[in-house]
Amino acid sequence: MSRWGWSLLVAGGLVAIAATAGAQTADKPAEKAAEKEAEKKTGPLETSVFAEIPSFEGPELSPGGNAIAAKVAVNGTQYFAIIPLDGSKMRLVGLGEADLNWWQWVNDEWLVLGIGQLMPFEGDEMYVSRAVSVNATGTKINKLASREAAQDADDLVWTATDGTPRILMASQMSVYANQAGFWPQVDEIDVSTGKRKLVLHGREGIWNWYADGNGTVRMGIGSSLDGRTRRAVYRESDKDSFKTIDKARTHKDTLTVPSLFLKAPGKGLMISDDEGGYSALYELDLTTLTRGKQLFATKGYDIGGLMPDRTGFNYVGVYVNEDKPGIRWTDSALEAMQKTIADRIKGGEPRIVSLNRDRTMAIVHVGGANAPGAYFLYRAADDSMQFLNTNNSAIGMKRMHPVRTIRYKARDGLEIAAVLTLPFGKKTNLPLIVMPHGGPFARDTEEWDWWTQFLAERGYAVIQPNYRGSSGYGTPFTEKGLGQWGLAMQDDLNDAVAELAKLGIADPKRVCMVGASYGGYAAMRAAQRDGKLYRCAVAYAGVSDLNRMINHNSNFLGAGARKDWLKMQAPDLKSVSPVNLADQFSIPILLVHGKKDRVVPLVQSRVMAQKLRAAGKDVTWIEQPEADHHFSRSEDRLEFLKALEAFLAKHNPA
Repeated sequence: MSRWGWSLLVAGGLVAIAATAGAQTADKPAEKAAEKEAEKKTGPLETSVFAEIPSFEGPELSPGGNAIAAKVAVNGTQYFAIIPLDGSKMRLVGLGEADLNWWQWVNDEWLVLGIGQLMPFEGDEMYVSRAVSVNATGTKINKLASREAAQDADDLVWTATDGTPRILMASQMSVYANQAGFWPQVDEIDVSTGKRKLVLHGREGIWNWYADGNGTVRMGIGSSLDGRTRRAVYRESDKDSFKTIDKARTHKDTLTVPSLFLKAPGKGLMISDDEGGYSALYELDLTTLTRGKQLFATKGYDIGGLMPDRTGFNYVGVYVNEDKPGIRWTDSALEAMQKTIADRIKGGEPRIVSLNRDRTMAIVHVGGANAPGAYFLYRAADDSMQFLNTNNSAIGMKRMHPVRTIRYKARDGLEIAAVLTLPFGKKTNLPLIVMPHGGPFARDTEEWDWWTQFLAERGYAVIQPNYRGSSGYGTPFTEKGLGQWGLAMQDDLNDAVAELAKLGIADPKRVCMVGASYGGYAAMRAAQRDGKLYRCAVAYAGVSDLNRMINHNSNFLGAGARKDWLKMQAPDLKSVSPVNLADQFSIPILLVHGKKDRVVPLVQSRVMAQKLRAAGKDVTWIEQPEADHHFSRSEDRLEFLKALEAFLAKHNPA
């Protein structure tokens, strides 16, 4: 396969989203765009190319297929956009300083958006979530939260499927746990007017509500204030009373919770572990809470969830997350559509990401782990594909550096899957970056990753181990991480170095660790514990003090359970917290942290840097005043990549 692109068999006109606000063009067929990319000369790409935020993110077709809602990048800043498919002007919706957390079409005329923002509260700050509705022309916005709404008021419980502008929304009415309004109530809201009516009062101990396809609230899931005990309540219809049907009293207990309510009375579907501890899809009898036959599973992996059908009472596909993420279609018509689309994309990896109501139109992403790719619009009526937008304006449809999954044995014999990225055309004796993922209950898969591709472009091999405690490989594998923060989990990372050296891929004398969040913690731990194996370390938004994180988490609902969980991550949190061991750091380290990080407080890196400087260690400290935990701005990405590049060039040159 050529590095430079795919053979795209497309027909029909182009719908191109312009890189400037409020403009659309239709002057270049998709195959010409791909050919132009293929003709570009080889050579290292500029750092700014990899810092570019996605041009097009989260596209969703309207029910009738008349428009697309998505985030679009305009001059390095992301906006929410409504893009008509009749060629008329794109509409941008500005939300100021608020975060745009999610969006969904209600009908062809209205969308609902979830937004969040830090607000002052009793001398401190509180993150407040709200929902707003926006009309399809982008000319009207309605606030959907009542004036009395408290901290969380954007939990979308249900969306009407009959074309009416109705939703069910759960929201708090008080921030004080001793008041009834602390527990979310459910309201039916007309998003075209903002008018609401109460459907269900809040119930003590219930935090999340779930409805069936008709909009009947059937189940609630909640916990004690400290989060240490959990329960599920259920009713068959709105004429029945809720009854507690299941309880969980320890962190290992799981609640019996349906993933979908079926049309037949008392019947549902649930995702739960099979005999080997891997999650799979099963029938569920809600009257007896007994699990029926298995309907779907992927051997050796957990499944990710269901894609409901248009009624909300059944499903058309299952999200899978094997070495690559995707959807396994269980609906024969959609399975056939996927095959038809795949036949048009020679050498690509087309993935349906959104469908209209009658499943005659689809937004398709064409790309892969080695390419940010582009989005296309497929119409079944004339079997046409139209180009929408590339995800990275400079890379376009170009293939970059190859990515594959390898497996190796940790020192105790446990098999570890890891994602390996190599510089194009190079396979042996390479400088190596070990890049652990965040979480740690998460995992890396074969997907486009701007960090790893940037490092490969600069000549480094990158290994992303899914160390013990990672998600996706069954409950037993996850549980092997309990008590092993900075211990066996760290050993799993180090064992990847030995494996790649044995295979001749990596030069074991030229290795650095780079990570963010928990991966940043692991990078600090490597610099403190394993300096003989690594030449340097880089931590973005890393955790340095686990006991301080417990204190930080005490401000949140369920703090007791969070505290219990963190205390289980190591026999002694102090002994595996790098902030207490600054004198043991033996290699240079780069620390970078955003001031607007709402996940890991800035103080975690700031104090670590202070301790290292006081101990006379080689530390580079960068505080980014506008950055968050997720690199939402191109400027912050670029600053970080330039610092990373300079740091590696000094301490572990390629």
